[in-house]
Amino acid sequence: MNVRYEIENKLKGETLVRKGLMKRHTADQIKLVPELNVVKIGGHGIIDYGREVVLPLMEELGELSRKEKLLVVTGGGVRVRHILDIGIDLGMPTGVLAELAGKISEQNAEIVTLLLSKWGGSRIKTGDLLDLPTMLHLGLLPVSHGTPPYGLYEHPPGVGVIPPHRTDTGALLMAEVLGAKSCILVKNVDGLYTEDPRVNSNAELIEEIGVQELIDMDMEDMVMERKMLYILRDAVNIPEIRIVNGHVTGNIRKAINGERVGTTIRR
Repeated sequence: MNVRYEIENKLKGETLVRKGLMKRHTADQIKLVPELNVVKIGGHGIIDYGREVVLPLMEELGELSRKEKLLVVTGGGVRVRHILDIGIDLGMPTGVLAELAGKISEQNAEIVTLLLSKWGGSRIKTGDLLDLPTMLHLGLLPVSHGTPPYGLYEHPPGVGVIPPHRTDTGALLMAEVLGAKSCILVKNVDGLYTEDPRVNSNAELIEEIGVQELIDMDMEDMVMERKMLYILRDAVNIPEIRIVNGHVTGNIRKAINGERVGTTIRR
């Protein structure tokens, strides 16, 4: 009979999938940057509107960074929709679509970094995320793109072929692993509505809601990526997501200060 060579430890001989093991092995996690505010700027909702929207927002973020620790995360926007449309038409697999979409959000990160150079804007790539504490100690304002680095290993979406982990999800994953204080999504609407307010003027703003309640609502459309809800439900460090309108100056500051603005989705 063959004998397995083992190293003495608490997980000796475990499969790492046993339910009882999962429940027993829990521990407090280190919060690497507990004062960090992860601010995700939508490509579709912010950057694609050009200088009238983007420049005042850069000014707000830059001035906030003098007092608050920020990580600015960028989305893709209209160019992501274009590349996905072409890729889908050509029969590209989901993993390839994720690779293509990520390149667009990287372009927006470079643009935003340059616009924030006055305040120490510095480009950080996903593989260098652990450099963030040092950058913040140096007084820099880090900027990263939001597409999580699944790339060709992107999860099958279940329905269709569009990658389920996109830039909103990436921002939340970064906030969770860094133990951040907040995760704020900056959009072009006042928060999460019962329906798209641009289509139905009678749609109601949801100011506050629990994540499981929102999952159970099974809404046709949302201003955020659906995958975020399941990640937030299982999160350890991030208790809530805030959604605010970046076309209104001061909303990000209010969200960071815990004031009533936009939508709060609680874990």
